Amino acid sequence: FRRVLFRSRGSANYDDKRKSHIPLFSDCAISTLLDLDLMVTLVALLLSFFQATPPLQPPEAVKMLNLFKALQSAEEQRHSGAKPALVNFSFTEAEINGYMGYSLKVIPRPGMQSLATKLFAGNYVSTIVLFDFDAVERWKPGTIPLLLRPVLSGQKTIQVDYRFQAKDGKFTFSIEKAYFQTVRLPALLVEEVIKIVAARQPEHFDTSKPMPIPFGVRDVSTGDHTISGHN
Repeated sequence: FRRVLFRSRGSANYDDKRKSHIPLFSDCAISTLLDLDLMVTLVALLLSFFQATPPLQPPEAVKMLNLFKALQSAEEQRHSGAKPALVNFSFTEAEINGYMGYSLKVIPRPGMQSLATKLFAGNYVSTIVLFDFDAVERWKPGTIPLLLRPVLSGQKTIQVDYRFQAKDGKFTFSIEKAYFQTVRLPALLVEEVIKIVAARQPEHFDTSKPMPIPFGVRDVSTGDHTISGHN
């Protein structure tokens, strides 16, 4: 395998003078780590709260469902030739996390135990996923190659931070940093893996180009612990 060296998390600037190293991971290992339908979820985190789910109970889910209905109604107006109603929305970080947690219970993703989001000003989003690789292997034996099971086993955390632009109905992003446990992953490698995995999905996402935001949403932006937008 072509091998890539990652540096461990230490000083804030990760300068090249650090002498301590960690074991090498192959590109194959990283691809397996970030596959399993996980990275698509991370890429689409901003958009994922637009996905409908079965009957919802928590207040944040009810709020989200009402947003779906309002946006759908506006899109129907647009398609009929009428002027669509303007729909503004705003959610707190806590509301997004509450909805995502409930969605994982309603529609479980194999291996994904939890997903937490932190929202910062300037369209900066940090996501931390607790992933159970043993659960994935129980769900579909052989998913994780035997060679990689010593590394990809048990519960592990994966962090991906990205900055996005959502303007005029299009969404783009760039990876700021990513970690597997305490191991920093090269941003370019993560972006390439996301591109490959996204292309495998039924929607055939092409993350190298601006992607359409669903439900006719035009603009989205974040503040400290908030996210807002409109159609």
